[in-house]
Amino acid sequence: MSATRRKPDDPDGEGGTLTAGSKPWFFETGGGALAPVSAVDVLINVNDKIAAGDLGDYEPIPLGLMPIDRTIGGGLKPGELLLIGGAQGTGKTTMALQMARNVAVAGQAFVLYVSFEHDEADLLQRLIAMESVLPNLPHKAGGVKIQDVRRELLGQSLGSIGATPEATGAARGDLADSAKLRPALQRLARYGHNLYFMRGSQTASTIENIRELVRLHRDQNPDKRLLVIVDYLQKVPQIPEPNNEGEKVTYVVNGLKDIALSEHVPVLAIVAADKEGLKAARLRNYHLRGSSAINYEADIILILNEKYQIVAKVNIEFNPYQAQRFRDWVILTVEKNRAGQDNIDLEYEKLFEFSCFDPNGRMVQEKLIEERLYND
Repeated sequence: MSATRRKPDDPDGEGGTLTAGSKPWFFETGGGALAPVSAVDVLINVNDKIAAGDLGDYEPIPLGLMPIDRTIGGGLKPGELLLIGGAQGTGKTTMALQMARNVAVAGQAFVLYVSFEHDEADLLQRLIAMESVLPNLPHKAGGVKIQDVRRELLGQSLGSIGATPEATGAARGDLADSAKLRPALQRLARYGHNLYFMRGSQTASTIENIRELVRLHRDQNPDKRLLVIVDYLQKVPQIPEPNNEGEKVTYVVNGLKDIALSEHVPVLAIVAADKEGLKAARLRNYHLRGSSAINYEADIILILNEKYQIVAKVNIEFNPYQAQRFRDWVILTVEKNRAGQDNIDLEYEKLFEFSCFDPNGRMVQEKLIEERLYND
């Protein structure tokens, strides 16, 4: 495909052309360059990339949890900001870490997981428990529960509970010697080089420094895409600290969205609920803590609620067994979706003893309460 443009001082097109790629409208500022690009230039650029098979800027990165991927257009795309909100204990970190694992397993992208809540060793323990069961579902035989992973890592399995290896005369062994953990560790070793953990710092893990990490990755791995995950958004520092949380959250969410757009990477962030949301019968996107900017800047918002808490009472009042079964599920609502349909209610079975969800989610069949209308 080829195209030409008339010179700015030649509106009738009689005095020659400018080839696509020239910059008749461009200047440098102290904060970067301003360079408007015509729609024709964009079209040529896209066409050239497609012709060269360079589709990384356009292909979504699947998150590995159906039907989320199907609902959001196949996965998360470069330039998009996805937020996961929910009350404590609904599995926000579990879901984000499982998505990170799925992306790393697929090998389509590296993952940078920045955690302000958990250190690297804790995330690894969760990952091992997850890896022990996910490949074998729906069968859980061979799965190692998170508390058993921790016992193995601490060496408690070498002697009686509470005893040290020195007290029992046993020597600590290599993790690979653990028959319980070996299958999960072998699988993790196949993709672990694609998944990077970083403990968030209140002095160093600023928006500016996260952006610099992304740029370093691009320089060192120009042919490999990157997914950035932040756990969680309200903990990202702004220096100096602003006067109120709303101002800070506005700055952080704007910064994460700008990283996504300017660095051509997808960004996923966990978001905490505000006080009203924690008391609400059903958590919604307007309950996310800190600023209305969260709802404006995000491309996709997923909200987690306990199914037992938000299913309409008609589904449980005459069936105690059904009520108990609902406690094993969370409802994931696609509250915002710029690329497709929103207000979609999906459900996932909790396998929290293995630090994961069953990835085979489904549409919710039962009637749910609506917080906007609900009155207990």
